[in-house]
Amino acid sequence: MKLIHCADLHLDSKMTSNLTKEKARERRAELLHTFDRLLDYAEENRVEAVIIAGDLFDTKNISATARNTVRDGILNHSDITFFYLRGNHDADSFLGSLEEMPDNLKLFGDSWTSYPLGDGKVIVTGAELGPENSAGLYNDLMLDREKFHIVALHGQISEKAPRDGAEYIDLRKLKNRGIDYLALGHVHARGEGELDPRGRYCYPGCLEGRGFDECGEHGFVLLDIDPEAGTFRREFVPFAHRRLYARQVDVSGCMTTRDIEDRIRKSLEKEPVSPENLLKIVLTGNIDVSGEKNLDFLIKKFDPEFYFLKIYDETSLEVDYRLFAQDQSLKGEFVRLVEAAEDLDSQQKAAVIRCGLLALAGEEPE
Repeated sequence: MKLIHCADLHLDSKMTSNLTKEKARERRAELLHTFDRLLDYAEENRVEAVIIAGDLFDTKNISATARNTVRDGILNHSDITFFYLRGNHDADSFLGSLEEMPDNLKLFGDSWTSYPLGDGKVIVTGAELGPENSAGLYNDLMLDREKFHIVALHGQISEKAPRDGAEYIDLRKLKNRGIDYLALGHVHARGEGELDPRGRYCYPGCLEGRGFDECGEHGFVLLDIDPEAGTFRREFVPFAHRRLYARQVDVSGCMTTRDIEDRIRKSLEKEPVSPENLLKIVLTGNIDVSGEKNLDFLIKKFDPEFYFLKIYDETSLEVDYRLFAQDQSLKGEFVRLVEAAEDLDSQQKAAVIRCGLLALAGEEPE
């Protein structure tokens, strides 16, 4: 028996924190298309059920396109059972828009709800966590140890309630309760581990990375269960339409923008990023205060090579005060004056000196 475990699709996410309005619209469409592709994959690979462990949508106000895409996808794949556990981003608007609840869509509430699969030897159980039920919910979980049990929850693993009141999952209270696979959602990075000698827990991560805090491979987990033996195999399936990369490039010693370009180019040759993906370049290291650095030029140079590019400057300025110690020009006098300032730290002094040197050279300060 094959099942898909996915979570945190965040359909209808605004996607505007990094992208232009046009590309944000395109990425929203790609997220919906990835959901459609997942359903096609499930059908082609004879998957019997899809577990959505929370945050199917990103907002309460769902667009008609997102609502219709999900509804039609469920209705058009009637041989697949969909287990939809709502997360902290989900609301009732999608369910409220359904004229009739599809037979193959199974929901959960604030108490444990269980559904049999196949001939009843596999049981999917879940509950939607909240401040009201999280404390006493664990004691109510009663499972038949002769069955194969999947338990779905949405929240952050923690041993105590977070101060912000967010949903949390106490793994200690789920040990030795007969769980074979704990299907989790809420954490956008993939992660798994041993729950107890019988079971494992797993976060599949989000289906598509949306920001540069969600770099790396994204997709879903494919489970292949043998109910008779009570065993399963799991496989992570990379499935995202695009990947996000964050690349740190040390540009220490570079004196010109062209030097920095060459340093970036060597980094990309060593670890290539394909053109359809999104890339954030973070410049690090120490730059001489008199060095020339133009981020606009660098963005213009590299932007056409990727779907989206962002360059951050996290370099530190470096001043060799010995070069100005005997300089009798206005420049030397200015540098020594700033060096002697007691109310500035080293980086503040360097920034002031850089602005001053640019001004003296007739250039606009950065």
